[in-house]
Amino acid sequence: MTKKTFTFTTPDNKKIFVYEWLPDGKPKACIQISHGMAEHAKRYNEFALELNKAGFAVYANDHRGHGRTAEKLENLGFFAEKDGWFKVVQDMKQLTDIINKENPTIPIFLFGHSMGSLLIRTYVMKNNSENIAGIILSGTSGEAGFIVNAGKFLAKTIGTFKGKTAPSKLLDNMSFGKFNKPFKPNRTKFDWLSRDNENVDKYVNDPFCGTVFTNRFFYDMLTGVSFINKSENINKINSSLPIYLLSGTKDPVGDFGKGVEKVFNIYKNIGIENIKMKLYQNGRHENINETNRKEIYKDVIEWINNCLTLLAKN
Repeated sequence: MTKKTFTFTTPDNKKIFVYEWLPDGKPKACIQISHGMAEHAKRYNEFALELNKAGFAVYANDHRGHGRTAEKLENLGFFAEKDGWFKVVQDMKQLTDIINKENPTIPIFLFGHSMGSLLIRTYVMKNNSENIAGIILSGTSGEAGFIVNAGKFLAKTIGTFKGKTAPSKLLDNMSFGKFNKPFKPNRTKFDWLSRDNENVDKYVNDPFCGTVFTNRFFYDMLTGVSFINKSENINKINSSLPIYLLSGTKDPVGDFGKGVEKVFNIYKNIGIENIKMKLYQNGRHENINETNRKEIYKDVIEWINNCLTLLAKN
């Protein structure tokens, strides 16, 4: 197994940093990971190595305003001056094209966690997903209704007065302030992420994690949330695209499983032919950093292998 890094440059001249984990021999499939908000792709190292053992190549970029793509801590939490959400999705598509060029004829699966799952949902609505063999949505969320429009208005208003790049404690608190309450007495601010204290501590002590993000970021993300919940966009998803949703029953982002079930039912109702959902009992937000992560790795690998078997038959 080999671990490498590289960068690519976007049409608007942004340098995107990428991690690449390669198995021994020719890969059975390529897995492109889209990480969550206020974290970075290097945190998926253990998961990537397990995928390597199963014969898969893994690629994961740090999104704009995150990790080594941000370059400096002061650049964290800001996508772009304009159309940030869709620029990040286009970055992901550019990486898919690179993966495809490096691995012609090898199926590509997209794995997205939390915000990364929302980006993937946008991706398959905006791009023809015929060259995508399946998508895995980890810790995704349901429709937030009027709160999205109210939040966008607030983010734009605060951004006008305080600046687009100013961190927004108010919007951060509105978005995540309640998440830790079900886990009192709290050991840290991020107990809601995982039952694994060691992984929570790694997150807390990582300077590239847990940052309070900017006014413009919240506007961009809420724009994305609004986009993926519009029926005309949902109907653009290829009905033959295999989808696997996984979450924990104690994940506040997915409304303790209820939000994930809503997404599952919406996709089932538009005729998605191959769709599966698994809710892990007592699991919190970061599935692949949970105490039962080995079980989750096994389930993900099994699902991908099943998709590959079906592909081979067609």
